[in-house]
Amino acid sequence: MNFDAYARTAVDLVNAELADLAGLRALFSDDQAWMRDEVGDKDLATFRRAQRRLREVFERGTAGRDADAVDELNALLGVFPVQPRISGHDAGDWHMHATGRGASVSAEYLAGAVWGLSVWLCEHGSARFGICADDRCGNVYLDTSSNNCRRFCSERCATRSHVAAHRARKRAATLTLA
Repeated sequence: MNFDAYARTAVDLVNAELADLAGLRALFSDDQAWMRDEVGDKDLATFRRAQRRLREVFERGTAGRDADAVDELNALLGVFPVQPRISGHDAGDWHMHATGRGASVSAEYLAGAVWGLSVWLCEHGSARFGICADDRCGNVYLDTSSNNCRRFCSERCATRSHVAAHRARKRAATLTLA
């Protein structure tokens, strides 16, 4: 199983706009087209609840409250248990799924997301969980930098924040000279 990919699905969920079913469907990649096709209105509420709870994991982790982040992940693992199974059609296509055959879209996606984030925490620690430093953003991310120094969810946010800070310094310098 690619636990990093599963952990990134947790990040994608936390950062998703889940205003409606179309927003939920936009969450799924092309590899998850079957989920996009099968997800329904009943799944939307489940995904929203999980989104809030996973955000709490990131908030607790970035605040250095590891035990609280672990408690929440353990609770989520209880709600979305991992029941691994091998799937595929031939010897060149075998791969793992996080839930049993016939699981709902929400059970399949969320079991993998919670499991992946749990493995990420065990391997890298919650210090590698991040919330974008750009006040206008709030997206979460997993810090994969070599020295654990990432502060923004994307280059776009980093640039926007640095440009805003530069302009603020220039305004302050102009006001000081006036």
